[in-house]
Order: sequence, then C-alpha cells, then structure tokens
Amino acid sequence: MRAIELSAPTLEALRSVTLAQPHPGPGEVLVRMRAASLNFIDLAVATGRYKVPHFPIVPVADGAGEVAEIGAGVGEFAIGDRVIPHSKPLWVGGPARASVSAATRGVVLPGSLAEYVVLPASGLVPTPAHLSDTAAATLPIAATTAWRGLRAANVRPGSVVALIGTGGVSVFALQLAKAAGATVIITSSSDEKLERAKALGADHLINYRRTPAWDEAVLELTNGEGADLIIETGGTQTFGRSVNAAAVGATVFVIGFVTGATASADLMAIMTKALNVQGNNTGPVSDLRDVARAVAASKIAPVVDTTFGIDEVPQAYAYLAQGGQHFGKIAIAH
Repeated sequence: MRAIELSAPTLEALRSVTLAQPHPGPGEVLVRMRAASLNFIDLAVATGRYKVPHFPIVPVADGAGEVAEIGAGVGEFAIGDRVIPHSKPLWVGGPARASVSAATRGVVLPGSLAEYVVLPASGLVPTPAHLSDTAAATLPIAATTAWRGLRAANVRPGSVVALIGTGGVSVFALQLAKAAGATVIITSSSDEKLERAKALGADHLINYRRTPAWDEAVLELTNGEGADLIIETGGTQTFGRSVNAAAVGATVFVIGFVTGATASADLMAIMTKALNVQGNNTGPVSDLRDVARAVAASKIAPVVDTTFGIDEVPQAYAYLAQGGQHFGKIAIAH
C-alpha cells in the first residue's frame, strides 16, 4: 500500500513509500483511509517540537475512511461503513491514563497518511451521514477538544464564550456554542476572518491587532462580567489576558501554545475569581462519539479552509506552518 512517511523531525523528511498492507486481528478493523486533517501536533512532530519514540512514522493523527476488513469478534461495524478513527484510539472513556492517552496516532501509532490502517473497533465512531470524508476527518482532535471545553464550563443558553483566533478548535467551539444557545466573542487579526466567523453566528468580533487589549474589550462587551469560557489557544502572549477576561467561576480551557509554552498569570485573579484553569489533551473516544452525535443532530458543517491532495502533503504542512493563514481546518484527500 502507499503511505507517506516522516523519517526525521523536519518537513524535508516527508516521503512517499510503499508498505505492506496490514490485516486486522481479533477486535480490530482495517480502515481504508479517505482523508486526513492537520493539527498543530502534526506540525510539532514534523519540526521536532514534539518528541516521538522513533522514526520513521506514518504521520497525522486525524482522518476518516471506511471499513475494508473486519477481525474476529467485531460486531458493531460492517464492511463499507464510514468511520472516524479517534486520534487516541486506546482511550475509550473515563479519565486520562498515560497507558492509553499517550498512544496517539501519528506519534506512537500509525497515522492517517496511509491507504490502510488497522485500529481497534472500540477506537472508531460512525461518520455523521451528512459529512463528507474530508469534513469528517476534521473531528477527532478539534471537535473533541471544543466539545470538552464547552462541557467543562457547562455552556448553556446565556453563557458567554470567548475564542482566541479562528483555527480549527475555535471554529468548532463557535459552531457548537451557538448550537447550545451561548453568546460568542471571537478574536482575530483579520477582518475577513472575523466576517466569516460572523456568518457562522459569532455575536461579537474583536480585531486584536487594532485592539491589543482584547481582554478589556471582552469585559466591556459583558458589562464587566467577563466570559464563562475562554478557549486559550495562544499560550505565552495570551494566557494572562484570558485570566483577566474570565468571569467569576469561569473556565480557562488551555489547549494551545501558538505563541509559546511558558506563561505567567495573576494568581490573585485566579484565586479571587475562583477560576477553573484546565489543561486538555483532546479526550477519549466517548467524547468523539458525543460530539459526532451533536454535529449530526445540529447538521453542523465543519469548516475546511483548504484541501490538499496526497501528493501535496509538504505543501499542506507548509501552509499550516505559515501560521494565521487558515480559517478552520486544513485537510488532505487520499
């Protein structure tokens, strides 16, 4: 079978190879991959910012496809079923444990840039019927993370959600928060992206280039109350502002390090506001199943900025590496 391998922690080490096609064992499923989508963890792996146990690896955590072969004892899927493999297929449910949550596709396990991948049946969820494989491939990390954030903050009608940037998690959080009846404030350096966010339902738009103190703008928009949930994607340059923009009892959901992984904050504000500062490393298969159901029920259409072909994988990585260029997700079609 054809696959893309990463033989070293550099974008120049992506290469097309031929590998033996795997076959499923008991409790496993062979998935014919149809699409993949990129996350910053994929870029971090390919540039040495995120360590992996060994090279070469088949990269990219997220993807979607169809069942091609079934191992003994698998009764929940049939050949031809469209499925989404979770990026952490061994973490079926419950709290994170290193023994299962560390096994990430494209890092420890084979990723999505291969024609066929063997996975445990328990690590797959059905693809919502209204989604293409390319759209479905965007769900495992981005949609699951957004879903976890909304649940951590108990987002409901009347809640206020503040989103930093317009990457995949932020756009999914916007769509899911609006489906839940929340008010959404979103920031970007691009007016064009802010208009696209408005078309998806965003209530308030902040251009952080013109308004560097976007946290003060969030407080002003909420009559001094602050946001109930802030999806903290920025890291070094944004974490302190996220704390300032948070309401009493709010959740600051820390998921990214786009501007760096070291940050400082006003501990007094965290204490006096009784903030829940929660880190997140995606979530289990059960959360992916829940968000896939929510996407199906609300007919949410994942936003795919650009789709590259399997022969354009280096270009897809390069586009992500430019930073701030895309709105939503970057996909790769097999």
